[in-house]
Amino acid sequence: MGALVGLGVGLGALLVWSAFAWPRRPRTPTPGRFARLLAEAGLHDVRESSLWALCAASGLGGAFVVLLLTATPPLAVVLGALLATLPVAIVSGRARRRRAELAQVWPDAVDDLASAVRAGMSLPDAVAALGVRGPESLREAFGGFALDYQVTGRFGECLDRLKEQLADPIGDRVVEGLRIAREVGGGELGRLLRNLSGYLRDDLRTRSELEARQSWAVNSARLAVAAPWIVVLLMASEPDVVERYRTPAGALVLAIGGAACVVAYRVMIRVGRLPAERRILS
Repeated sequence: MGALVGLGVGLGALLVWSAFAWPRRPRTPTPGRFARLLAEAGLHDVRESSLWALCAASGLGGAFVVLLLTATPPLAVVLGALLATLPVAIVSGRARRRRAELAQVWPDAVDDLASAVRAGMSLPDAVAALGVRGPESLREAFGGFALDYQVTGRFGECLDRLKEQLADPIGDRVVEGLRIAREVGGGELGRLLRNLSGYLRDDLRTRSELEARQSWAVNSARLAVAAPWIVVLLMASEPDVVERYRTPAGALVLAIGGAACVVAYRVMIRVGRLPAERRILS
């Protein structure tokens, strides 16, 4: 009985010790919001810290220029804070344009996949062939898949890297459909791809019509935000106006105006924005 108790105590102590002594499996870090934004914009080589540094440089540089032109520190601080968001806005615009560009070519890419499968090509070869004869904007990503598959021969892991390279909601759906077809059998793959191609074309047609009608709201929001500050800069050439903005009351007016512009712009963009597709299993 004593030996059994001693064995149990020793085994328990060993388990407790192993929980602290044995190396743990490293967790895959989750990319931050701006890292995902850079990936969606196609800027995979740009780090999130670099974007923050560019924002800081843009804000400080803009504030310095405004300070030289107007000699009004409150105005320079407010405009510098607004200019600090310019790099993020540029990257966001690039990401939107890239998503729209990829949405235009995904139906053709899916049609190419369906034709290759119907012709008797294996699924990995059909996917790799898009790196040669697929749409121009997708060839780099699928060319990387072809190289990865030649080196490793692991279809699932190559699809994961393809998703990271594409960083696109439609690409996620296509990749996960290919993964499921590979794992459970591809007897219905051709029909699945044809149905997906038709759905993507219908969705693209509807979204294009809505975006054409919605563009006026976005342009109006941008004009409404930019116009007051252009007027302020033009008025800053008058000595009396500059003196007023140098007072605490003038600085408070500038701060309230800047905050109101940011809030109003975000609200108007949110109200006029179309529902964005979310990435799946990313």
